[in-house]
Amino acid sequence: MEFQGFKGTLDFLKEIRKNNNKEWFEAHRDVYEKTILNPSKAFVVEMGEHLLALEPTVEAEPKMNKSLFKMYRDVRRMGENKEPLKSKIGIIFPQGGWNGCRLQKSSFYMHFSPDELFVAVGVRWFNKPMLDAYREYIKEDKRRASLAKTLQNLTQMGYTTIEKGYKKYPKGFAAEMADVELSLQKGMATYKVLDPNIIENGEDLISTLYKIYEDMLPLQQIMYEVSQRAKGDGK
Repeated sequence: MEFQGFKGTLDFLKEIRKNNNKEWFEAHRDVYEKTILNPSKAFVVEMGEHLLALEPTVEAEPKMNKSLFKMYRDVRRMGENKEPLKSKIGIIFPQGGWNGCRLQKSSFYMHFSPDELFVAVGVRWFNKPMLDAYREYIKEDKRRASLAKTLQNLTQMGYTTIEKGYKKYPKGFAAEMADVELSLQKGMATYKVLDPNIIENGEDLISTLYKIYEDMLPLQQIMYEVSQRAKGDGK
């Protein structure tokens, strides 16, 4: 299936916001498949082929709980949003295989809603193994300086680094260390927010994302090394 873009998808997501219940969704499942599921699968295949040119270890599998996310929200989890359906569509291309939590792998990521197209790389939040691996990685002055320079370059290109999450420096870091602020991160990712209407044209969407991911690749590669260390694969 050739990817033609997400036609009518934003309108359907707006309808979900007005009718956020399982009964309505099941009655309109054919529209969901036409405007979200099928084009999402086609997108994963085509975008995945492009990403392999950037990074050979990237994974692209057009299945739920792989590159695709389910429409139903797990309302049993903690959080204020208890609406059963999502009105934001996420797609992820992790590196390093599918074993373990896909959100703890350095990934090329995007989501869209009627409000925005959000494009990012890296890991948005660290579990303990990733946090430990990240802090161990940036303890070395050269690595910390390289990461700081990478983030500076991305900022100059118009990308944003996710905000720091901690207020106190962790053990092994001190205020006099260069770029010590990096030790306060709860995750490490860069992102850009775009007009969601871009998704309607397949060619424009693919070319736009490819350029962004190409720009962000240096951070993606750093975080992939960190993720490998979290698994014990790094040296």
